[in-house]
Amino acid sequence: MNKIYPNAAAALDGLLHDGMFIAAGGFGLCGIPELLLAAIKDAGTKDLTFASNNAGIDDFGIGILLQTRQVKKMISSYVGENAEFMRQYLSGELELEFNPQGTLAERMRAGGCGIPGFYTKTGVGTVIAEGKDHRDFNGETYIMEEGIFADLSIVKAWKADPTGNLVFRKTARNFNPPAAMCGKVCVVEVEEIVPTGSLDPDGIHLPGIYVHRLIQGHHEKRIEQRTTRPAA
Repeated sequence: MNKIYPNAAAALDGLLHDGMFIAAGGFGLCGIPELLLAAIKDAGTKDLTFASNNAGIDDFGIGILLQTRQVKKMISSYVGENAEFMRQYLSGELELEFNPQGTLAERMRAGGCGIPGFYTKTGVGTVIAEGKDHRDFNGETYIMEEGIFADLSIVKAWKADPTGNLVFRKTARNFNPPAAMCGKVCVVEVEEIVPTGSLDPDGIHLPGIYVHRLIQGHHEKRIEQRTTRPAA
């Protein structure tokens, strides 16, 4: 089966529909599937729910879909540094479900493993726990979190082979692997596609069984917080 597509629009063809649930990789501005997000913007797909660690910034990442009002709900951990996100949330235009980072990553991983729910101590006694099932194990209280099962996963990796085996680079590995696992269909953009057999099996971060479609593209190298010292 050929997994390589010529561009982001072709890779998403037939997958997008209004009201869908998308899991997106990325950590801060690192490892964001920017080409696929731009293609979703161009497609005009709306009323979207995104599960993502954060929403990028106003002009990058999921932020570009917030600008065009294509996002209905965010399931996120960190929502700072995005003025439009804050404006829409505070005005009631955007639904927001907060998750601790580890809980969100595990919810994605659980969905990818077919696990419908799990118990965690994180969030007990806070607003995170409101309305959730509580249970005691060995004298300590835990809350139940549900696995995430998305319609579509969009992620960015560093390298891939034609079968979809992926290698991520540094912090881009944080949320991309679990995000890739939890979608019914996973579309990946990479910086480089290498020949089959050239990746060290022990160095593969996500096996190709999770990857359905693949594109290669050129990506920005954004710096989230640029700090410089005064010129001498």
